[in-house]
Order: sequence, then C-alpha cells, then structure tokens
Amino acid sequence: MNKGKIILIRGGGDIASGVALRLHRAGMRVVITELYQPLVIRRSVSFAEAVYTNIIQVEEVEACLVDTIGLLESTWNEGVIPVLIDPECHIIPDLLIAHLDVFALVDARMTKNPPYLNIGSAPFMIGLGPGFVVGENCDAIVETNRGHYLGRVIWEGSALSNTGVPEGFGDQYRDRVLRSPGEGVFRSEREICERLDPGDLIGEVNGLEIRAAFKGVLRGLLHSGIHVSEGFKIGDLDPRDDPAYCRFVSDKSLAIAGGVLEAILSIKSQGLELKK
Repeated sequence: MNKGKIILIRGGGDIASGVALRLHRAGMRVVITELYQPLVIRRSVSFAEAVYTNIIQVEEVEACLVDTIGLLESTWNEGVIPVLIDPECHIIPDLLIAHLDVFALVDARMTKNPPYLNIGSAPFMIGLGPGFVVGENCDAIVETNRGHYLGRVIWEGSALSNTGVPEGFGDQYRDRVLRSPGEGVFRSEREICERLDPGDLIGEVNGLEIRAAFKGVLRGLLHSGIHVSEGFKIGDLDPRDDPAYCRFVSDKSLAIAGGVLEAILSIKSQGLELKK
C-alpha cells in the first residue's frame, strides 16, 4: 500500500492504541478519533488520554491532541500520532476535501455492538471483535477473544460472540475487573501502578465503596469525576504484582494489531477492490 495514505482508527483505548502503535511503527500514517470524555481504563497505555493531557506517550511513541485536520501533516512529520475529538467520525469527508486519502478505517471502540457507519464510509473497513459481519458493516474482522483464534483475520462471517466473562490471570477473573456498585460520580485518589492489599479502598460512587478483593497492582483506573452507571467498568486490578506491566501494551493488543496489519496488507491477495 501507499504509506502516504491514512489509517483512521475509531477509539483510542488500550486495544486501539496497540493497533495504532504497531501501524505507526510500520510507517503508516495513523489518525485516532475519540469522544469528548474518553472512558478508557488502561490510561497509561491509551492514546485517548491525550484528550485530557494534550500529549501522551505510550511506550516510545507520542500522540497529541489536535483540533483541526490542518495540523495533521505537521504532526505526522514530527513522528507523533494525531488524536482528534470526533465521536461521529465527521473527519472522513473533511479529509477528502483536504485531498488526504483514507486507505482504511479500523473500528477499535470494542463496543460489541454493530457500528452506525455504512460499509462504504471508507475504502476498506476493519472491525474488531463482536458486532461486525463481513459484507454487512465491514470488509474484514479481527478476532479479539482470547484463545486459538485471537488476532486472526476473518474474511467471511462474523467474530466469536461476546462471552461476558472478563479475562483473568490465574484464578482471578470477575474480581479483577472493578465495577461501579451504583450510579453516580466516581471518585478516587488512587494512581495506576499502585500496589494494593486486600480490602484497600480504591474509590467510591455516591458513598458506595470499591475495595480490592486481592493483592495486586492497579493496572487501570477510570478518571475521577466521571459519572457512571451501576456495573460500569471503572478499574482493573492485576494479581501478577508487577507495576511494569502497566506501562506496556498487552500481548492481546499486539496480537490484534498484527491481525489489522495483516488485513491491510492482504487486500489485493484477497481479490478485493477498494471502494472509492
């Protein structure tokens, strides 16, 4: 493919950031679009954090918040990934007007629901995980469920269904994912990478406390001050007890990113024609 063409990534969470990181390292021009108030948990490895901090570094790569597509060229030239606030993905027609070619759109929001964009919104559309069906709302899918099929490219059919069960390490599964005990504003004074003991206070929602169920490292935490609903994911406690893991994208993210890279480079071998 022409490396001057753009890969547009919807979402800047940890999975999306793993994709952006790998594509950027491969020399591709990447743009990330995000919400006005991203709800990412693994903020230390999520380019979405640029919305809050203007600049964020994930491993050795920086991303920065830009407010106009006129800044894309200069951002790329500095080796930085641009992040735009654009929940509705209005950037696509704007890029065409500016004579910037979108080669592919990767929907990496991991909503597990069908996207509202039509399949023809970009020349080549890749969906990550459940909610996508090849030929209906995307051209290819990358499997996101852990197991034998993780990172594989799907050219026909759909991804595996959402299991509803969080991934775990050792015997820890449901307790690893921290969820809101009620509706209200989430408050916490904890920091990602902190070591916690069983019973340590992590935060509270409307007076309802969230405490550590086991000894571990706080691998991810929602920004304090965000309104959440009951059951909403607000954190991630890692029993492996190694703060270094908080600063690197996961093996899962890189596996999925490898699938995205394969899909982009395999278009011609699949006999596909890019949509205009």
